[in-house]
Amino acid sequence: MTDVTMGLQFECDQLNKISLIRVEGLLTDKSLGILYESNRRHCAVTAALVGIVDLSSVSEFALTNSFIQQLANQMPLIAEAKRSCIIVALEDYAFGLCRMFQLMGEERRPLLQIVHTMAEAFAAIGIRFPHFASSVLDTDEIPMN
Repeated sequence: MTDVTMGLQFECDQLNKISLIRVEGLLTDKSLGILYESNRRHCAVTAALVGIVDLSSVSEFALTNSFIQQLANQMPLIAEAKRSCIIVALEDYAFGLCRMFQLMGEERRPLLQIVHTMAEAFAAIGIRFPHFASSVLDTDEIPMN
């Protein structure tokens, strides 16, 4: 866990070129910024064609609409704009926040999908049997502000 009480677990399916980040704990504006950058870096490091962010284990969402809009308005890097990204948000509140992010940044992130379960995520990319293994990302190199 970091000082912002969010935990990240990094996994990668090298066979199918999928990055997976499982998030747990409290998700705040600050930790969402860290998560956003972590996802960006992990996808790049693993040469992923698809990035999945699983928010199913987030215990509390303490996010502001203005920060979500700020992230949605950021221009993705060229490689990111070509990569599919799926956010798994089990709870209705989390799903709604993610849909808000998706709608605000729709033109910049046309390949972003929001789903309720990992099974839906795998179905969306046509994978029946993923081959995930633990992966490491040096979070000390991710800017924390």
